Amino acid sequence: MKKTILFTIAAAFSTGAFAQIYMTKSCDISFFSKTPVEDIDAVNKAAKTMLNTSTGDVQIKIVMTAFVFVKPLMQEHFNENYVESEKFPNAIFKGKINEKVDYKKDGLYKVTVTGKLSIHGVENDATIPGTLSVDGGQITLSSTFKVKFADYKVVIPSLYSGVIPPDTEVKLSAVLIPYKKD
Repeated sequence: MKKTILFTIAAAFSTGAFAQIYMTKSCDISFFSKTPVEDIDAVNKAAKTMLNTSTGDVQIKIVMTAFVFVKPLMQEHFNENYVESEKFPNAIFKGKINEKVDYKKDGLYKVTVTGKLSIHGVENDATIPGTLSVDGGQITLSSTFKVKFADYKVVIPSLYSGVIPPDTEVKLSAVLIPYKKD
């Protein structure tokens, strides 16, 4: 009986030994829309990313006011008129990696992450393609995908319809390191 209990405890710890939480070392999220008047381009370096290697769960929190535009007036319009950052301060993605990844083996893996993306107070199902790189205990997530404004009730004023495209290209690059409690 004692051997069975010890074996069960040992098995539980051994499966958890390789499971690890990885957190943001750095994360850049940018979006770009080409328009006839001027391009809309912004970068956010304050996003927080978490990956649980045992479950494949991924979470990303994006502070909307942390997007930096070349022109301050664009940044003001983005926060006040489009995404209403005061009312909806964060965009959140919660999902799960669909493919098997060997986190103990360095390599580059093509992955898709399926989950829920919430922007502007609207949550939608999303499947996002990307790559996951394991290199010496560090994990890098990269992705490029489109977001349609109408899907998240981001209204483009009629004055700019036909000028601003109905979607934007989003790029993500996140470097994750093992989380260590202090």
